[in-house]
Amino acid sequence: MVGLAAVALAGLSPTALAAPAAPAALTPAAIDRFMNDYLDETGLPGAVVAVTRGDDIVHSAGYGHTAGGRKMTGATQVPVASLSKSMTALAVMRLVEEGEVDLDRPVRSYLPEFTMADERAARITVRQLLNQTSGMADSAFPDLTLPQAHTLKGAVARMRGARLAAEPGTRWSYHNPNYFVAARLVEVVTGEPFADHLRRQVFTPLGMTDSRSVDSTTDMPEDARGYVRAYGRVVERAHPRWFTAGGHGVVTTADDLARWLIAQNNGGAGADGRRAASARSVEVTHTPPKGERYAMGWSLGEAAGDGAPPLQHTGELLTQNAIQMLLPEQKVGIAVVSNTGMLAGDDSAGIADGLRDLAEGRSPEIREPFTTTADPILAALTLLALGLGTLGTVRSSRWARRAAGRPLWRAGLRALPYAGLVAFFPLLPELVGLLMRREGTLEQVLYVWPALYVWAAGVSLAAAVVLVVRGVRTVLALRAVRAAAPA
Repeated sequence: MVGLAAVALAGLSPTALAAPAAPAALTPAAIDRFMNDYLDETGLPGAVVAVTRGDDIVHSAGYGHTAGGRKMTGATQVPVASLSKSMTALAVMRLVEEGEVDLDRPVRSYLPEFTMADERAARITVRQLLNQTSGMADSAFPDLTLPQAHTLKGAVARMRGARLAAEPGTRWSYHNPNYFVAARLVEVVTGEPFADHLRRQVFTPLGMTDSRSVDSTTDMPEDARGYVRAYGRVVERAHPRWFTAGGHGVVTTADDLARWLIAQNNGGAGADGRRAASARSVEVTHTPPKGERYAMGWSLGEAAGDGAPPLQHTGELLTQNAIQMLLPEQKVGIAVVSNTGMLAGDDSAGIADGLRDLAEGRSPEIREPFTTTADPILAALTLLALGLGTLGTVRSSRWARRAAGRPLWRAGLRALPYAGLVAFFPLLPELVGLLMRREGTLEQVLYVWPALYVWAAGVSLAAAVVLVVRGVRTVLALRAVRAAAPA
């Protein structure tokens, strides 16, 4: 059953629906038309969008509603999750400009409290934190499966018992604690809370007056409540408490995201010429190490034809999705935040692709979220698993009679595949973790992809019932055989 699902789901990609009748031009009217069509076609509850070109804001707006029923506008505050990393990186780069921090010095020289149960951690540099090549990884320290911190100091302290997954500087691994440490470094070097420093040195110069950094999802608007997609429907869900400062804690608006994008495409300067950082600092944050695609809160996307690849970064909470994208050749910036989360609600990326089509002169296609195509397949496979389990249960008496007449080791061997299927559901977080390169829990999988969770539960349940019923009936059959044997 598991193999059948792998075959069925292999190669699935978002499907393009009928293209809306929109001109291939990046105008407010074209963006509105595309967004309204997208919400109508996909059932997305709400999103905000910011689009810029050069020093100009092309459009900044909201569509639909929040989980709390509020109409979304360009001034609606939304969590941008890991888009926050690029902002944290720029705060560190300001300290580099001022000579307060050297990117290639060990973190511990600025932050003595940063200790781990691995002597190699003493060699981690500031640059490696921001490039996520520190050697820290979810595989060695599964952050989101552990009790969450309440402060940046606490977030750094809870890593004291952790080890590294690789030698610093040798391997890239996406890991939120890299940016918890970076944010704590900012606090210690400047002597002020990270949120205050980010507001004063990054947000205020760019006119981002409605932007702030928060410590946890419970400090976000509506406690980060949003939606997940399941079987073609959107389901409202609360968000568990996660610690977020530095790595994924910025709350902002489409209007402020537009100002941020302008600065990214304009060497750190806003439309009015005020700077959050030097052009050189912005260039450093945009430039991955040799042989890598990830820089400092930015990564290289896929180029269209012979053009330059976009710079982009996604942000994901369990109930929210975000993306920011820079098109260097067009000097266009795109940011989208939608209130669907993780893999089950990849709306922000699909919307950004449509807006990129407009920016590059193509008519935008509405791309179905991945699970819209995949969930019906998983629903069918779930029913198949339950059907096969029912059939195996019905036939268990005949199976037991045959097993009773054979050596028990043969029955044990035949039961092994079912035992493996029973283990499938408990092992699901590890399997999803391999796919997403992140460690998580069963509860989080229910957010990430509900239909996958239900299918895995159905497979394991069906296999467990078959095993138990066969086992009981085999024992009864063996007793009957022994009772009938001559004394």
